[in-house]
Amino acid sequence: MAIKIYIDQGHNPVNPNAGAEGNGLREQDLVYRIGIELANLLRQNPNFEVRLSRPTASTQIGTSNNTSLRARVNDANAWGADYFISLHTNASENPSATGIEAFAYARGTPAYRLGEDVLEGLAASTGLRNRGMKVRPGLYVLKKTAMPAILVELGFITNPRDAALMRDRPDLFANGIYRGILNYTDL
Repeated sequence: MAIKIYIDQGHNPVNPNAGAEGNGLREQDLVYRIGIELANLLRQNPNFEVRLSRPTASTQIGTSNNTSLRARVNDANAWGADYFISLHTNASENPSATGIEAFAYARGTPAYRLGEDVLEGLAASTGLRNRGMKVRPGLYVLKKTAMPAILVELGFITNPRDAALMRDRPDLFANGIYRGILNYTDL
């Protein structure tokens, strides 16, 4: 039976729940493209079944931040996803802040281990610094999902190099996440 991966491309194309901006780019656009690339990779492997939170660039989810998050989680739960991966970009007032990191509900969980593997794959594929796994039990998408869930910060949209890499090479990010999933699932 195929492993069901729910890819949540964070944020909406417009408010409510639009993402961060930096270097002339918008978070919701970057993570949309990376999510599409990741879904295409996963769909080429018969061991996986994939669902995207935003199947089109114009898909708008919910009418507020709360309803947007709830709709994403409810969709993944109703579908019976085995894993939930939420894609985001980081932001900082310091334009030199760089790297990738991920969040899980708790340490020592399947989600935490999945996140570690995804970060290793991303670091190898993109060359970005691995800032490590962190615990965030208050994040709605980690707290309310019925399956192991991670939120991945793919790089800093406020860092010119990170932002350009996400814009120009979404395939590197998709490949890194894919390799992490393969490593975690032993496929």
